[in-house]
Formats: sequence, C-alpha cells, structure tokens
Amino acid sequence: MAYFDKVQIGDKLYGLVFGKGKVIEVFENSHYKMMVFFKNGYEVPYTEDGIPGWGNFKKQTIFYKEDIDLTDVDFTPVKKILSPKKIIKLREKKKLQVRLPSGIWTDCTKCVKNYVEEMLEKEKFHLFRKQK
Repeated sequence: MAYFDKVQIGDKLYGLVFGKGKVIEVFENSHYKMMVFFKNGYEVPYTEDGIPGWGNFKKQTIFYKEDIDLTDVDFTPVKKILSPKKIIKLREKKKLQVRLPSGIWTDCTKCVKNYVEEMLEKEKFHLFRKQK
C-alpha cells in the first residue's frame, strides 16, 4: 500500500521542496497520483509514493502535514553570501547547496537547472552556500 493511496482533493500536505501545499486534483490511470498547489504558486504532480515530477528526486519529498517532523532539517540562514564566480565554481565541483522555496538546504544537483539559473539571474546569491 502506497503512502498516498487514499489522498483526496483538499488534503493539506507539506513538501520538502516548496513547503505548504494542498491537493487540487487526484488522477486515475496515470503515472502521477495527484497534483499539488503550493502557497508560492507552483503546481507539481506527485506519484502515490510522494515522488515529485520536479527535479531528479528519487525519494518521497511530500507528506501529510500532520505526519512531517522537521526537527532535524537544516533551515539555518546563510552566513556568507557567495560571489557569482564562487557559486559557479562550487557547482562545477558539485559542492554547492541551494535553498529551496520551503527554506530547506539541499544539494544543487537535485534541483532543476532552470531553478538554479533563475536564482543566479535574479542575483539571489543568498540562496547558495558551500556544502557542509
């Protein structure tokens, strides 16, 4: 039995990538089980195991709001703002972390390249840090 077998429209969820979300559509006979709308405007399809159609995540990234425990997740603010040159260099060495819209830090290789490029173009350098 999959985690989201009994998901319904209107269920409140929490995604590790985008934060608070709500189920807006449930699919039958599809690879994806549901479409989730997030507070920041993103709509993302998820499988019945909670794997998103965004990025290259291979594990569950969304949970029922009451099931999630975020006590050991890293939400710390960035201590040193990196230069664009340093960000690119760390990305090439695969030692760059990016702050997701939910506030959680993750390895930059797990994100869609467009997200990283967009943050660089918008000069949001505070969303990057060297991997710990």
